[in-house]
Amino acid sequence: MNILVTGANGQLGRSIRKESENSSDNYIFTDVAELDITDPTAVEEFVDKNDVDVIVNCAAYTNVDAAEDNESIALKINGEAPGILARAIKKRDGSLIHVSTDYVFGGAGKNVPLSESEPTNPTGAYGRTKLRGEEEIEKSGASAIILRTAWLYSDYGNNFVEKILKLLETRDSLKVVFDQCGTPTYATDLAKAIVDIISSRKIRGNEGIYHFSNEGVCSWYDFALAAKDFAGLKGKDIFPCHSTEFPSKVVRPSYSVLDKTKYKETFGREIPHWSHSLQDCLRKLS
Repeated sequence: MNILVTGANGQLGRSIRKESENSSDNYIFTDVAELDITDPTAVEEFVDKNDVDVIVNCAAYTNVDAAEDNESIALKINGEAPGILARAIKKRDGSLIHVSTDYVFGGAGKNVPLSESEPTNPTGAYGRTKLRGEEEIEKSGASAIILRTAWLYSDYGNNFVEKILKLLETRDSLKVVFDQCGTPTYATDLAKAIVDIISSRKIRGNEGIYHFSNEGVCSWYDFALAAKDFAGLKGKDIFPCHSTEFPSKVVRPSYSVLDKTKYKETFGREIPHWSHSLQDCLRKLS
């Protein structure tokens, strides 16, 4: 099969590139320079020319704070483009795997993992535009799997782990919020899950929304502290603080632990604990 991966220069796209190296399928990687996913004509022509069977959409406007001032741009990429991709692949009787986010939930007042049937309630532009993308895919009638994830990081690019380690190179101490809880997702684990779904030919008959993050739960403070300790940074301190100490235009989910039961039961796969995957990531970074 021919697999088109959009957003190929991002954390997840690069991770899929690595995980698909030994696949018998043909993976085609594009970013905005090769394909404008907001252009329906360009998408259809590219999909037809390359005989694409499956699209994996990793492309997104992910700057959560900037989305508040640029919602129209975020809407084109996060909200409208997924529908364009879905309609294009439906014409070829193919399938779509789309990556969404925990930001479609508000998270306020929750203290149990969120299932796929939990009512959505985005509290900012990023969440609203990503939810619109889910809706456009479902409206298209295409064969599609939507994977909601959270707190994505990797050994590539700009992410929370890399940022914490860089800050600790020049500072003796940091403050990190402890009143936002969720589960980190190592992009390599999500990439493996996506490649596995494709190679096992399990998209058809299993369409729908699934949650995928690593197992376990932590606050951003816990995550940062673990990164520091696993990296062996002695003599450095990380202190917990409230999110009010870092004012933002965005109301971030206070609790966004995702329930992965549906994914594990449908695809018969276990998911690593976040602390184990963090150690794997740091070993590669070192």
